[in-house]
Amino acid sequence: MSKLTKNQKSVAEKVEAGKAYTLKEAAELVKEITTTKFDASLDIDVRLGVDPRKANQMVRGVVSLPNGTGKVTRVLCLCTPDQEVAAKEAGADYVGLDEYIEKIKGGWTDIDVIITMPSCMGKIGPLGRVLGPRA
Repeated sequence: MSKLTKNQKSVAEKVEAGKAYTLKEAAELVKEITTTKFDASLDIDVRLGVDPRKANQMVRGVVSLPNGTGKVTRVLCLCTPDQEVAAKEAGADYVGLDEYIEKIKGGWTDIDVIITMPSCMGKIGPLGRVLGPRA
């Protein structure tokens, strides 16, 4: 077995093996023992006491956390002028067509997502070299 580092030893001393922590205690403990300089992820296991093989005990659901990740997604909608109002109402940050195509050809890439209409794809095709290959 490999040796434990100083940080691992200090964390191991603070955590009681086999103890069931409440959610509040666990959150405080995680904040106390975190040694990273970035926002780390956290996995939570919950025992619900159900049998997932039985149809009436299936557990499915979605939870929206209150604070999110803090990252703001900037959306560009490339559409025809008659659809610009609908795109703004839907939440797009930038709306237009020809002026944004020229800006992108000039090197502007200060956006996270681009949404477009099928009828505009012919004009957007040449932007492939600027926007890069799909990941």
